[in-house]
Amino acid sequence: MTVAPTRETTAELSYVYAVGPAVPELERTAPRLTGMLERPVHLVEARGLAAIVSSVPEAEFGEEGFKDQLEDLGRLEVIARTHHGVVDALFRAVTVLPLRLATVYRDDERVAAMLAESGAGFTALLERLAGHLECGVKVYALPRPSPNRPSAPSRADGGGAGSGRAYLQRRKAQRTRHEDAAREAAETAARVREVAAAHAVDRVAHRPQQGELATGEGRNITNDAYLVPMAATDEFAAAVRESARDLPGVRVEVTGPWAPYSFATPQAPRVEDGDRRGR
Repeated sequence: MTVAPTRETTAELSYVYAVGPAVPELERTAPRLTGMLERPVHLVEARGLAAIVSSVPEAEFGEEGFKDQLEDLGRLEVIARTHHGVVDALFRAVTVLPLRLATVYRDDERVAAMLAESGAGFTALLERLAGHLECGVKVYALPRPSPNRPSAPSRADGGGAGSGRAYLQRRKAQRTRHEDAAREAAETAARVREVAAAHAVDRVAHRPQQGELATGEGRNITNDAYLVPMAATDEFAAAVRESARDLPGVRVEVTGPWAPYSFATPQAPRVEDGDRRGR
């Protein structure tokens, strides 16, 4: 039966932060954490796995309520920080699979059913990610100073064939500079990617950031995540930074390490009415 969420409802949903093995380390850590809306975190266990969960009001985290929160960047940041804080604290104790932001199920019974259905996939991912962290690498093409934009020929220039030819030559030179800058930035990005890959076991290419997400200087041309052995994250960051040191026209940003969000996507479990996989 479909339960249509309403803003007035007092129903509760189960917000899932991550999935991990049902081991003592997780059982000791989870109860110490605080989740969304300062609510306590608890475990839902099934088939040797545990989902880390807290109860949230349907009025705010149901489909309609969460749409409103998505439009409030300040509120969305609080949700993202809380989600990441829980996952990060868990990951310090034991390997967990972070689930997407705002993954909710109708209740804990649905969560347990999800664990039972996707148990084999979760277990395989946990084994693969054990002992690894995620590092991010972003490459930005920086704006280059250029001569003033060529002005179109005017009557003051005489309007003859000579002034028109000179204008076209200036436009051609401007295009060539832009093409050279783009090619050099792409070559640098490829070199950075090659160095990063040599220190990692896997890579996921995300869409370059644009708009409000692109807050740094320059145009984001690559936005990659790397799965790196825990003991090698410092070496990874140093090698990537060194590969782009003193190169003009680009800026390289290394982020992390943190829990491997980009590599923790299991085969999508079945979603029923009132459940949502997250964003």
